[in-house]
Amino acid sequence: MTQLSTFSPAANVVVIGASGGIGSALCRALAGSESVGSVHALSRSKAAAPDTVIQPFTIDLLDEASIEAAAEHVSKDASLDLVIVASGVLHDDKFQPEKLLRDLDADSMLDIFRSNTIGPALVAKHFLPRMRRQGKSVFAALSARVGSIDDNRLGGWVSYRASKAALNMTLKTFAIEHARRWPDGVIAALHPGTVDTELSKPFSSRVVPEKLFTPDVSAAHLLHVIDGLGAADSGGFFAWDGSPIPY
Repeated sequence: MTQLSTFSPAANVVVIGASGGIGSALCRALAGSESVGSVHALSRSKAAAPDTVIQPFTIDLLDEASIEAAAEHVSKDASLDLVIVASGVLHDDKFQPEKLLRDLDADSMLDIFRSNTIGPALVAKHFLPRMRRQGKSVFAALSARVGSIDDNRLGGWVSYRASKAALNMTLKTFAIEHARRWPDGVIAALHPGTVDTELSKPFSSRVVPEKLFTPDVSAAHLLHVIDGLGAADSGGFFAWDGSPIPY
């Protein structure tokens, strides 16, 4: 059972991208925690809740009005203790990660940035002011190790890499401002590992089995890392095992 021992009792939790593989696993894990009072499962389409603790609601990260409405809804009864942005795009039916410079397409690159950088930034704009002021609170967004400039040895995937690097910088910048009024608050970028979801499926055959996580295993790792974060970690970028990743 997932324990969030460092949070206030009956934590008010939000998972954005709750219909995805990692997002839905996070919702299940959080709903099973005695420390969690409610799990707001936000996604584009309001899904049925498999647990009474899980409260579905709609959100569209490409629509700021939708983001603002969702923020108001989830915080109407209590401040937020934990917000996890688990949404993101690597590929779709029109776009695959670039292998070469000539593969770059402006419209596709803009779409990737809207989903992976601008959407989470607007979530932060509307959700961070609603976080708990007294005691620990965490705003975390799923990034990716390939978004690390220092770690880039292979090249390629320029739109996805750049969008995640931009997300990391956005979170770091927000963390500096947030700390002035929320001294116990944490903002962090998290790398979930390579997870067996639709996002990674076309590329997972290259991953050794022990490094390919199920969504439930990845969710458990992520929540363990989140539980261990403190104010001194705010603005950091962390892997699924808690180790820091250079920007």
